[in-house]
Amino acid sequence: MDRQQEFVLRTIEERDVRFVRLWFTDVVGSLKSVALAPAEVEGVFNEGLGFDGSSIEGLSRVFESDMLLRPDPSSFQILPWRGEEEPTSRMFCDILTPDQEPAAGDPRNVLRRQLDVAGEMGFTCYTHPEVEFYVLESQDLNSDGEPVPVDQAGYFDHVTGSVSQDFRRHTVNMLEAVGISVEFSHHEAGPGQNEIDLRYADALTTADNIMTFRTVIKEVAIMQGKYASFMPKPFSQHPGSGMHTHFGLFEGDTNAFFAPNTEYNLSTTARQFIAGVLRHAPEFTAVTNQFVNSYKRLWGGGEAPSHVSWGHNNRSALVRVPLYKPTKGGSARVEFRGIDSGANPYLAYAAVLGAGLKGIREGYELMDPVGEDVWSLTTSERKALGIKPLPGTLHEALRQMEDSELMAEILGEQVLENFLRNKQQEWDEYRVNVSPFEIKRYLGLI
Repeated sequence: MDRQQEFVLRTIEERDVRFVRLWFTDVVGSLKSVALAPAEVEGVFNEGLGFDGSSIEGLSRVFESDMLLRPDPSSFQILPWRGEEEPTSRMFCDILTPDQEPAAGDPRNVLRRQLDVAGEMGFTCYTHPEVEFYVLESQDLNSDGEPVPVDQAGYFDHVTGSVSQDFRRHTVNMLEAVGISVEFSHHEAGPGQNEIDLRYADALTTADNIMTFRTVIKEVAIMQGKYASFMPKPFSQHPGSGMHTHFGLFEGDTNAFFAPNTEYNLSTTARQFIAGVLRHAPEFTAVTNQFVNSYKRLWGGGEAPSHVSWGHNNRSALVRVPLYKPTKGGSARVEFRGIDSGANPYLAYAAVLGAGLKGIREGYELMDPVGEDVWSLTTSERKALGIKPLPGTLHEALRQMEDSELMAEILGEQVLENFLRNKQQEWDEYRVNVSPFEIKRYLGLI
């Protein structure tokens, strides 16, 4: 037994932990959980916990349903919202076959494989997400059929005694109680919309943190009699919720993206990484924007990136190169703005990283940066600049993903197949649904 496992067992005993929750996700990133009795933890560390994988979306097929959960002791945390009366903890799990091999359908393993590829190339990948979400009065809709936000504040607004300010304070305290460091938090542009930015961490830890983050947000909302949603675009007239993520590659302690005295201080490695992300972005858009509603955000304005472009301080671009500290080499990074808050972080980060690494391996040439607001350009102007659109619907995104050799390589055939099946079913249900918009527009007209 290693030291981390010993620490977990000792903490469970000292804190009198009554329930140990084992967490993992299905193919679309829905959190799954099973509660384990403390006395069983040591045995599960050694042998895993068996369960029916075929009952979990996209995890295994019926004829290979037996799966094992193996908890990652480094992810052990006490859950503060459960209180001290019956202390509860959680650990994230890797999914294994009965032969103790990584399960092909495990999203966490998909990301780990890409991190291993990066490691073989000499890189460690760090990520820093900026997560947006809406806080609503409840799940109920108003007379216009829309959610009701908790306030009417805007970007960076400071409203003394406001619900959002109190909400963010409680959330940050709870996140730090489970070991998730927060860089800063603020009100976003939409009414009731907030953003909380997590500190840099390795990509796998970040993905785990995002899954915990979503749970904390919803728990705090319930405690305050509110409802929190990571829906990409809950309002037609207000901005959608993105999960802009900063990516950095390091070679030991050296930032592989930094090169002094170059344009934007970008190294050749960084330029090739960006080129790979841009070239393959349409192929993985279905992963970073996996819902029908996601395309209302991408194509709904509000600085959402709907075209393949990059630039410095250009918030309409898909990839942005921030220069907050241009003389500090360690801070050089690239910001990918195409992920929305509803994405499965394991698959989304694997896709972006895998595309960037392909650009490095094959020496992709980077297109020229764009300084103009991409939204303000005409179609012919964008065409002249070589700026291509991202998919306009989930259906279009699925078709491009289905034809992508790179996505089959990154995700693996089983995850790709199950993801496509799940999302095609969503699209099929959506396209036959008659919306209130259609009734209002056509019923009395035709």
